[in-house]
Amino acid sequence: MLYHFLYSLHTEFSVLNVFRYITFRTIGSTITAFLILFVFGPMFIRMLQRMQIGQVIRDDGPETHMSKQGIPTMGGVLILGAMTFSTLLWADLTSGLVWLVVGATLYFGVIGSIDDLKKVWKRNTRGLSPTGKLLLQMVGASAVGLYLYLHPVYDGRLSLPFFKGFQPDLGWWYIPFAVVVIVGASNAVNLTDGLDGLATGPLVISGSVYVIFSYVAGHAIVANYLQIPFVPGAGEIAVICGAMVGACLGFLWFNTYPAQIFMGDVGSLALGGTLGAVSIIIKQEFLLAIVGGIFVMEALSVILQVGYFKLTGGKRIFLMAPFHHHFEKKGWKEPKVVVRFWIISIILGLFALATLKLR
Repeated sequence: MLYHFLYSLHTEFSVLNVFRYITFRTIGSTITAFLILFVFGPMFIRMLQRMQIGQVIRDDGPETHMSKQGIPTMGGVLILGAMTFSTLLWADLTSGLVWLVVGATLYFGVIGSIDDLKKVWKRNTRGLSPTGKLLLQMVGASAVGLYLYLHPVYDGRLSLPFFKGFQPDLGWWYIPFAVVVIVGASNAVNLTDGLDGLATGPLVISGSVYVIFSYVAGHAIVANYLQIPFVPGAGEIAVICGAMVGACLGFLWFNTYPAQIFMGDVGSLALGGTLGAVSIIIKQEFLLAIVGGIFVMEALSVILQVGYFKLTGGKRIFLMAPFHHHFEKKGWKEPKVVVRFWIISIILGLFALATLKLR
């Protein structure tokens, strides 16, 4: 809204010409989202406490987590609200790609909110059935994949880090590929969100990396120089990524150990879905496996644990999965696990940025 209203006046007031620059608007969306969380966070926490919307802890989890029972959850509602408001304020709303990401984020947020509310109402960790949740996620991800496949500037070709000139064309198989990426990212972030600040920190890092890649993908000259796919209009996605970074930073203020609030599935499913959708839109799908390496490792730990348990009749690879709990079981304090995972995420983020030149 600010972009459309204020930039239209740049001929009368030259200073308003700054609103044409994506970099300026991305910074604006980041700061706006952060301030919304920072200012309204305490009020939102008190509201959740009055409504008795508190965290439900699994019975078989680490004993140290029992103290988290009843801590306000569903903080993702405030995150998504800040992201959406900041995006509408600073982005070019004539861009279909902006509405696609906003729509995907809110859709996955609705799925997460239903899951959270069922847990709160039932006072147990069983929300939506796994099958029902997966089907709903696949519907939303399929819509994103189909939209892009039918979009005139998109095709089924993939961009692979480290390989220039090699872009395999999936054809219509690109749609199920998009479903795997988006649904996988959504669930991977959800599995990671098990310790105070554990998912929020890597989300800030992943979002920051995608701010840069979105801007580069939308700049024809820079994209051609760095030999990455040029996607017209992708620069506006940087504004959304900036809003996500700002909102997550603001949320981290209250979510860091000891957490005053949790994001819940409404936040983790939605933000994971956002990362997946952004990676598809800017043609950097495989980059997500690098920059979101923490999320990938957490998801793989669950898959390996369940598979090995079934194959061996009850044996385990990890003391507990997702594998951040494995380190807790080994005696690591929660802040140590979280900070070390953040460090790994920072290294992976830097490595992802290095792929801009390693081609």
